[in-house]
Amino acid sequence: MSPAISLRDCHAMTPLISVNRLSKSFPGVRALHEVQFELMAGEVHALMGENGAGKSTLMKILAGVYTRDSGEILYDGKPVDFTSPREAQALGIGIIHQELQLMNHLTVAQNMFIGREPRGRLGLFLDEDKLNAQARDILARMHVNLDPRTVVGSLTVASQQMVEIAKALSFDSRVLIMDEPTSALNDAEIAELFRIIRQLKERRVGIIYISHKMDELKQISDRVTVLRDGEYVATVGTAESSVPAIIGMMVGRKLADVEPHQNTHTAGGVALEVKNLNAGPLVRNVSFTLRKGEILGFAGLMGAGRTEVARAVFGADPIESGEIFVKGARAQIKRPSDAVAHSIGYLSEDRKRFGLATGMDVESNIVMSDLGKFLSLNIFLRRMQIRKRASHFINLLAIRTPSPTQPVRLLSGGNQQKIVIAKWLERDCDVLFFDEPTRGIDVGAKSEIYKLLRALAAQGKAIVMISSELPEILRMSDRIVVMCEGRITGELSAGDATQERIMHLATQRETLKAA
Repeated sequence: MSPAISLRDCHAMTPLISVNRLSKSFPGVRALHEVQFELMAGEVHALMGENGAGKSTLMKILAGVYTRDSGEILYDGKPVDFTSPREAQALGIGIIHQELQLMNHLTVAQNMFIGREPRGRLGLFLDEDKLNAQARDILARMHVNLDPRTVVGSLTVASQQMVEIAKALSFDSRVLIMDEPTSALNDAEIAELFRIIRQLKERRVGIIYISHKMDELKQISDRVTVLRDGEYVATVGTAESSVPAIIGMMVGRKLADVEPHQNTHTAGGVALEVKNLNAGPLVRNVSFTLRKGEILGFAGLMGAGRTEVARAVFGADPIESGEIFVKGARAQIKRPSDAVAHSIGYLSEDRKRFGLATGMDVESNIVMSDLGKFLSLNIFLRRMQIRKRASHFINLLAIRTPSPTQPVRLLSGGNQQKIVIAKWLERDCDVLFFDEPTRGIDVGAKSEIYKLLRALAAQGKAIVMISSELPEILRMSDRIVVMCEGRITGELSAGDATQERIMHLATQRETLKAA
């Protein structure tokens, strides 16, 4: 492993990338204002800030996705002006986006080398064997067990994330930008990613690392630069800085965190009951109850079947057998519209694909789950009512947008997540499945969402929260259901649950197999 780069070392070397007084605005939004940043060869430089701080915008400018309004970018000490991602890639700058940028109908190998596919002798036909061999070689170096011929749309979110990383590595980049690369990975996959990052450091690759997981900073980064509201705050050495100090620079205020869980209320009657549910290989004989005013946590390793249970109950995936009861009455749920009719809402872990209409504006996304009540004569939209309701949720959830008519695609990931939550709050569902509700969200927005979940439970809403972060599950849940390989392996009360007990149950079937 190469030694960490110190601030003194950085001053003695020429930066691989240097950004000076860079600014960028979108209609109604000042995304960046005179920002500075630098990256050294062989350095992991973390870029931190709340959602909307400008991190992704800065990285997209460096990757050629956006053009800057003003300022200067130096690459190897020479001014550059990237006008397209292809131009940046040609000079050795690769980016792994927070939102997956894959084509679901293509294979793993085709996604990795799209636009750069090897051809046969005449250059007319794709050489599939060579393409798959090249992809297989990169995946093998990453220790990722994926068949390059697999169609990407059939993969889990975690596997798709590994394909994104492999695609970026296929460019043999000198600069690699990682925007929330571990958001869909489990501990073992994160360890493999960090091993790959350390290998890249030894090859003098400079890595810009964006993450909201504070524990990752101490493990992998050399320096941290903080942005706030589109402006540069500071650059500090990771080893010399504390996590509270970095958070303080990010939020610019004292963070009002949610208190550790204390079960101070009595849950009401049963809102949802699932009996002997079977739906594909990852939902086998699943049974659980959910009460009014309760937050039921679903824990487990990646591939345990937690998301698949939520999708089956919501009607997004077909059910083979089993029963679903809503408020004591058996419910026939064959499609999502049936679930919504039974006052069940589902916030997907993949907000871009399943939670938002990214081509539409904020207010349209907020009201779309209950659009019928905003129609006049079942034809004409009541624009004033839509604007009023959208403005209510924008204020309630502190959604950062210049106006309700702002296109959703121009907002940060955290604000997009809040819009998905607003959509189901508008519908006023009694049962809500929150699948990874804080993935890719900064510490300030996390605190707000925790408070919102608690407030919804206090109102009598019944909530299932699926999360890969055990501290989050322990903090928020009244009860915890643990899954492993498609089955429920245990249930714990908030008072009895610990990370160790959850992990024991989450690996129970694997342990039995090994024995």
